Amino acid sequence: MALPPQLQPLIGTWRGTGSGHYPTIDPFSYTEELVFRDVAKPFLAYQQRTWSPDGQPMHMETGFLRSPTPSSVEFVLAQPTGHAELAEGTLTATEDGLVLELQSPQILVTASAKSVQATARTYRLTKNQLSVDFSMAAVGVALTHHLRSDLVRAED
Repeated sequence: MALPPQLQPLIGTWRGTGSGHYPTIDPFSYTEELVFRDVAKPFLAYQQRTWSPDGQPMHMETGFLRSPTPSSVEFVLAQPTGHAELAEGTLTATEDGLVLELQSPQILVTASAKSVQATARTYRLTKNQLSVDFSMAAVGVALTHHLRSDLVRAED
């Protein structure tokens, strides 16, 4: 089976900067890289990494993005922090890109992981720019915006 055409605009490497905040931590900034790869299957392989302004590794996750219908998406994600997300949502085509809105109403966590109850992710692709917003309900805090990054397609 071939990759659904609605996912093809995401293929590539995306890099840029972001900022984060949450009621339990100090605000911070970071550099981010997302990679969506076509693996000759009906889904994209996904890798994400972030670094602090001084170049220290911060976060990473890996997974798979599927689109079972032209207007739906499913994201399966694993993180080395002991969290696994099964996100589902919508894919909306726009005049010059697309918008993915996903929710994970339940997060699987290992016994040693910090408590995370839910997440929400929005990816907005406009030509060669990708913005990402991430919200989470964690450590006793209701669903709250946590991260925002603005990325551009890298020359591979």
